[in-house]
Amino acid sequence: MFSLRCTVRNCDQLLERRDAGLFCATGHHFDRSKGGYWNLTQPQDKKSLDPGDSDEAVMARHRWLERGHAKGLIDAIRPWLEIDARPDRAKESCVNLRTLDLGCGEGTFGPALFGDAPSDYCGIDLSRRAIKLAARRWPEATWVLANADRVLPVADDSIGRVVSLFGRRPTREIARVLTSNGVCVVAVPGEEDLIELRERVQNQGYRRSRWQQVVEAMKADGLELVAHRLWVHQVELDVDEISDALAMTYRAVRKSQQLLLASVDSTTVTLAADLMVFRPTE
Repeated sequence: MFSLRCTVRNCDQLLERRDAGLFCATGHHFDRSKGGYWNLTQPQDKKSLDPGDSDEAVMARHRWLERGHAKGLIDAIRPWLEIDARPDRAKESCVNLRTLDLGCGEGTFGPALFGDAPSDYCGIDLSRRAIKLAARRWPEATWVLANADRVLPVADDSIGRVVSLFGRRPTREIARVLTSNGVCVVAVPGEEDLIELRERVQNQGYRRSRWQQVVEAMKADGLELVAHRLWVHQVELDVDEISDALAMTYRAVRKSQQLLLASVDSTTVTLAADLMVFRPTE
């Protein structure tokens, strides 16, 4: 099983698997849920009774990914993850291939990108609905219900690959857990992402580039950009897919805006993502 760390405030001890639970040397104990994931959340992690993405957003994203709309994106990301398999430049030894997936959602990307190494993979999300779906999809991997915005439940310098695909980016924590020769792969929506739908519901398409801000934030915590690529794909969406595309994003759609889409049966939509690879500065 993937090695985890206690999330109780000021503890940080490594967790050991005993029977059906996880225990740290201090005596803190975490049970594995019936859904197949570990609940490492603490009271300070919850701002509501049901934190994380709403069930509506989770299920919309699940249906969207099940239709295969992310296949091209997965193919674009995969080569960047494979570069980590080369020897460490300094030690000439095999690189640590443990993968921490931040904001893993309902679990599509994990098995698609790392399906041959479930013991070296851990997906983290704050949505209970999402992590349940993920654990059901790929039970051999490690799934954790936790707040990735706060403290990542793994030891210092213990992760070879951190992945944040449209998820959380706690830059200081990423820098803490990455090995000196590790990589962090980040994806954020591109300027043109769903621009056609945004033009319809907002009467204008507001374009905002996010990736430069990500680069600045990562650099401030010692993570240097080593590669950037814009992935763009156009797809024909029917009315149900249009509804899911809007529901799964953080661009909430008001009832008045939904009416603007009521007469749209299908339309061609642009999918775009800025993909980045970071490494710790030497």
